[in-house]
Amino acid sequence: MKIGEVAQRSGLSVKTIRFYCDEGLIQPICRSEGGYRLFGEAVLAELALTRTLKAMDIPLQDVRRILESRRLGVCTCDSLQATIRSKAGEIEHKIDALRHLHKELNGLLSSWEDCGGRKPSAA
Repeated sequence: MKIGEVAQRSGLSVKTIRFYCDEGLIQPICRSEGGYRLFGEAVLAELALTRTLKAMDIPLQDVRRILESRRLGVCTCDSLQATIRSKAGEIEHKIDALRHLHKELNGLLSSWEDCGGRKPSAA
């Protein structure tokens, strides 16, 4: 597949796929006579995994390591599970902090007193 088809099938932009190639996350299987990058079907699964890992804010170097291990057939399940557990914990903390902020803001609004000044006139 040419990069445009990979982009269309993966839902990522051509620019993102080129960036991932340049960063060593994915690799074309070869180049056409015209110099176009050509990819196999396996790249779609790698891009799906990359998208998921990036959504969890996993650094690119860790994504690269996971993809390389996967290509070599080395099991990284324990490491990946630990990373996912850690990210899930971070998200839980963020949710708690946002709930607390939400409660504070609602408390502020419910105790709001009008300042008694003039309202700006509509122009």
